[in-house]
Amino acid sequence: MGFIAKPFSLLSFIVFLLAGFEFLPFVKSSSDITTLVYKGCATQSFSDSSYSQSLSELYASLMAQASQEPFFKTSTGGDQATISGLFQCRGDLSNRDCYRCVSMLPDMMGSLCGNSVAARIQLYGCYMLYEVSGFPDISGLDLLYKTCSASLEAGSSFEMNRDTAFSMLESGLASSNRFYTTSYQSVYVLAQCEGDLGTIDCGTCVQTAVQRAQVECGSSISGQVYLQMCFVTYTYYPKSSSGQNTTKTVAIVVGGAGALGFLVICLLFIKSMVKKHDDY
Repeated sequence: MGFIAKPFSLLSFIVFLLAGFEFLPFVKSSSDITTLVYKGCATQSFSDSSYSQSLSELYASLMAQASQEPFFKTSTGGDQATISGLFQCRGDLSNRDCYRCVSMLPDMMGSLCGNSVAARIQLYGCYMLYEVSGFPDISGLDLLYKTCSASLEAGSSFEMNRDTAFSMLESGLASSNRFYTTSYQSVYVLAQCEGDLGTIDCGTCVQTAVQRAQVECGSSISGQVYLQMCFVTYTYYPKSSSGQNTTKTVAIVVGGAGALGFLVICLLFIKSMVKKHDDY
């Protein structure tokens, strides 16, 4: 009686062998573009069905442009039922991702704000807003939302590097199309203005948002400041984090190579045993 019977296939052994290894899950990417950042809903609501019709028409008009334009502004309805609205995607999104992001917003508007006379929903990759005719205007520099990381970076060098990155951001934005991102010493910054805002007004808005981030976020390693007409975000990735990631990557590669080598040795052993069996 041989050591290995012929009906035992190499495939069966490989399946058994691999069953002993735990496969690594996919690494999660940065925040999904459809993740909610904040919502703003007016306290007043409309009950007239004509507004509901105008709002539905507005959504349809906006969605018709979402796969072609990163920014679109329009109004629908007439007389007293006029509703104005717009959407804007982050400047680095493709048309496909822009549409995917914007397509989430009409339903979210309805579920989060109901029949509010004005609403704004901000996702990581895009935002949409609407307001009925006669809704009070607010300043483009008004603060809508702010968040600062609870994690702090000790020492003055971080804030100096962040402020240098902000200065680079403001300079770069002046010659860009209302969207700019850059980095300095592991501090990554991004800014965007509303699509129809003039260059000077855009610069003023971003400068205001930067100043708020500097004062209100202090030594937080990340922050987001959203004003009515622009927003600014920054994130600091310490070098130690990069080193830890590199170490993990090397460990995975070495571990994978070891597993592969073990598998090859096993297969060669099986081949040898099958040959001996055949010789007998």
